[in-house]
Amino acid sequence: MDTPPLILGSTSRYRRELLERLRLPFTVVAPQVDETPAPGETPEALALRLALAKAQAVAAAHPQAIVIGSDQVADLAGEPIGKPGTHERAREQLQRMSGREVVFQTAVAVARADTGFARVLLAPVRVRFRTLGDAEIEHYLRAEQPYDCAGSAKSEALGIALLDAIESDDPTALVGLPLIRTCALLREAGLDPLAA
Repeated sequence: MDTPPLILGSTSRYRRELLERLRLPFTVVAPQVDETPAPGETPEALALRLALAKAQAVAAAHPQAIVIGSDQVADLAGEPIGKPGTHERAREQLQRMSGREVVFQTAVAVARADTGFARVLLAPVRVRFRTLGDAEIEHYLRAEQPYDCAGSAKSEALGIALLDAIESDDPTALVGLPLIRTCALLREAGLDPLAA
């Protein structure tokens, strides 16, 4: 039986780089999904809904493929904190998160239209931010420009200096694609990364 093609339904270069670690051939397709939160939607529910919607949207157009979708929402005391987009918004986000715990709700979904398989898992990451001074925040933002990262925190680089602790059972979840859960879902969908 032929191995079905694998597609990453994402425009994130971080997710693409993480998926490359599995040494599986894959292509990238941008999902066309409205990412606007529903009224009253929790960060956890938003991440789960968007990850599944991204996987299913791409799977509908590529029914013979196994499609991975993922989403991450920073959760500050129940409030979703998205990608800042600008320097000013990034500064405001980091000032608000200074000295506090933020849960990065990272969800991954795998969908396969030809078999009807669709499943989503959550990999929450608890992050404790140090108490940050304005000069530290400014130095970090000028060096990293993390305007495309949820919560302005890029832990795989200088952003690690913003933190006191990271708690997670899936070590790549904070970067945006929890690979342990991704592998589990791929196996369920019929693609074992160790047998491909």
